[in-house]
Amino acid sequence: MSSVTTLAWFARHELRLAWREWLAMIAGRQRRRRAAIIGLVIFAALLHLPAWAVIGGYAELPTPLDATSLVVISATICLGWALILSQAIESATRVFYARADLDLIMSSPARLTSLFSVRISAIALSVTAVALLFAAPFVDVLLFGGGSRWLAAIGVVIASGLSATAVAIAVTIMLFRLIGPARTRLVAQIVAAIIGAGFVIALQVAAILSSGTLSRFAILTSDSVVALAPSADSIIWWPARAVTGDVTALLPLLSASLALLGTVMAIFSPRFAETAASASARAAAGRKASAIGQFRVRSPQQALRRKEFLLLVRDPWLLSQTLMQLLYLVPPALLLWRSFADHSIGLVLVTPVVVMAAGQLAGGLAWLTISGEDAPDLVGTAPLRQTQIIRAKIEMVLAAIGAVFAPLLAGLCLASPWQAAITGAGVAVAALSAIAIQLWFRMQARRSQFRRRQTSSRLATFAEAFCSIGWAATAVIMLIMPPAALVCGSITAAILAATWGLSPRRGLENLNRSSIP
Repeated sequence: MSSVTTLAWFARHELRLAWREWLAMIAGRQRRRRAAIIGLVIFAALLHLPAWAVIGGYAELPTPLDATSLVVISATICLGWALILSQAIESATRVFYARADLDLIMSSPARLTSLFSVRISAIALSVTAVALLFAAPFVDVLLFGGGSRWLAAIGVVIASGLSATAVAIAVTIMLFRLIGPARTRLVAQIVAAIIGAGFVIALQVAAILSSGTLSRFAILTSDSVVALAPSADSIIWWPARAVTGDVTALLPLLSASLALLGTVMAIFSPRFAETAASASARAAAGRKASAIGQFRVRSPQQALRRKEFLLLVRDPWLLSQTLMQLLYLVPPALLLWRSFADHSIGLVLVTPVVVMAAGQLAGGLAWLTISGEDAPDLVGTAPLRQTQIIRAKIEMVLAAIGAVFAPLLAGLCLASPWQAAITGAGVAVAALSAIAIQLWFRMQARRSQFRRRQTSSRLATFAEAFCSIGWAATAVIMLIMPPAALVCGSITAAILAATWGLSPRRGLENLNRSSIP
């Protein structure tokens, strides 16, 4: 087999792995894939509605762009690029730690540099494809309302995907060099979460400090920001001009992104093998205890709670999923702090954000502790009843939720005790609802499947999301219009009750009752 044939086969192999991983994340088992793809198409079609609401008014934007339009479009592109970069860092880290094919690759007759260049290209292609998938509804709306000039936005998305992948590969390998493979897995997840949420949070923080609102556009369209903007012919505005169909700006962007990716391949492909080998060796060796701790006598419930706590703390993939949710609590906390000075009405916005975040975080932690048990047989040998085991797991989830949201509720209590009480009740109800849904739909899985936990039950996924949104809406309406909160809360409770009625646990109970003579 020639070297060219080997590279072509390896490229198909990498694309096949990326496709299978993506299908596994959205569909899970084989028989669900057709339904998942149909659901994805329907979701993409429905995504055109919020896309129209967000950017439909910009479709007929005249050119050349004024300073305000340049600032808003450029900031939007930077936000998208940051999200793509966050995903690319996570993808690159998974390639290092989740693959176990290094020995097979190194036995290939092709040059390792070429093979790892193909792997980097596959990462770039998969990251860019996902970015195009989510950008497609927005581009469609712009095409329908503003004509073919908006096709250039596809080129900007491609350039963003290629450049973000190049930066992600460089950052990941540099982390390996600086802090070693033992810490890179954790630090890379933290970096990915901070990058993904950092730009949005920075804009919201600036908006809060300047105008007392969470709106990002309040700061982007302000006269002070527009006054600081460079001239219209600056290179900074090339992405914004390229989106609106300026070919003279689009071609340099595509060329620069391709050149950056090629440079990263040339520099880091020879180091890719060594980096992957270090990660694989670390994963195989596992963690070694640095010291033998003193044995302490604990009750079975205490031992189980401690086990769940240690597993949550040691899970680096969980960190990237939850840290971003926690980072989004920074703007509400800042808005809360600012309200002490001027008693801004924007303080009300803290409640729905906190309640929704509590529901989502509780759902993820509950899945990990209840369904994502890697040693069910070992836990089953404990001198505890099944109800006691489940209770200990739920207590651990509630303790984690309390530790995260208690400081924010304490600060809110100083500003508005009534709002703090409503928010605290909303946090408790949203968290308990998410935990209950995970209990009703629990099934045995491995913790490593956390990224695609939504494939276990679509009904549970949507119910958890709708309940979090419903309780958040109920809490904020309770502050503004208390009588209407009863209606919203009743609807959310009805959704929760319907979820229980459709759950496998409810069906099993009905089956057992019908079998009793």
